[in-house]
Parts: sequence; structure tokens; C-alpha cells
Amino acid sequence: MALVEHGKIIEFLELVGRLKHIKRTGWLLCDINDCETIAGHMYRMGLMTFLLTEENNPTKLDRFKCLQIALIHDLAECIVGDLTPHCGVSPEEKHRREEEAMKQIAELTGIAGDRMYNLYMEYETQSSPEAKFAKDLDRYDMILQAFEYEKRENSPKILEEFFTSTYGKFTHPFIQDLAKELYKQRDEFANNHSGIGATT
Repeated sequence: MALVEHGKIIEFLELVGRLKHIKRTGWLLCDINDCETIAGHMYRMGLMTFLLTEENNPTKLDRFKCLQIALIHDLAECIVGDLTPHCGVSPEEKHRREEEAMKQIAELTGIAGDRMYNLYMEYETQSSPEAKFAKDLDRYDMILQAFEYEKRENSPKILEEFFTSTYGKFTHPFIQDLAKELYKQRDEFANNHSGIGATT
């Protein structure tokens, strides 16, 4: 078995290191100051996989696989950037660019790259329970982050579009319960700050 060149591994690490600095496009478009990076988003998603326990994981999801998917699902963005529906790129073209980027990344790391590419495709096609759970984490982290910005800016409900885009889409019972609690806290925040700093 041929060993991966150390130079290529460093190239891979430098590529993915970009994600520590690339801001998430959705927040930039909403003029959110000091917004999160792509790596920050994936980091919290990864930590959320540790919250799966015997009690809230009745279908016995593979927690390690969920963690792996969480850490690679946006990896292609180190090359193509964070493309959103507001960027003027069709979903098909976005998928094509990201898949091509993942192939480039995979070529740098041999068998490890093959594993990352396969997990990425699993996520894109939503072809496993773990991929579906990772999608729930992706959506949940987004609305949690939106609520954090609303609180930071003392502006209730200003990021409603992010919540609207996810309503009814959570599938795992554990994430559904977390979403309900988040909706409750957000409503309480809005009620307690009615007319204070709100723009809607």
C-alpha cells in the first residue's frame, strides 16, 4: 500500500485550515458582525454527537459516524466557499462544484480521503440514518446560532427566515425536543423584550 506523501497531507491540512477563517455566508448577508466561521459551525455539530445516549438514541445511531459526517459535511467549502441560495448558483451547480472539490481533497489523503468522500456523498444523498441525523444537527446549529445573534443584538425575531426554513424538517426525536425548547426560549425572549431593539 503506497503511503501518502507528507507534502500532500500538509497541503490538505492547509486547505481545511481555511475553514477556521471563512465566515458563514448566511450571516454575512444579514449583516451580522463578528459572525461564526464554517469550522466553528462544524465544531459545535461535532460536539452535539456526544449528546447521543442510550436514552435518546433508540435507533442506535453510530455516534462516531455521526461525528465524522458532522466534521466533513462542509469540507468542500474550503475550496468553493459557502454557497447559499442567494449566491446565484443553482443547487445542481453547487453540488457539482462541491463534489469536484471533495474529489480534489480526497486525492491528497489516500484511503482517508476516500472515507471522507464517501461520507460526504452519504450526507449529500441522505442515504443513512447517520446522514439524516447530521442534517438535523446542521439545521439545529443554524437556528441556535440565529437565536444567539438575536439575543446578542437584543433584537427578537430579526432572523426569522432561518427558523422558517427549518420548521417541520427535524426528524430525530432528540433534536425535535431540543428545537421545541429553543422555540420556547425564543418566544420568551421576544415577549420579555417586546419593543426593545426589535426591527420587526
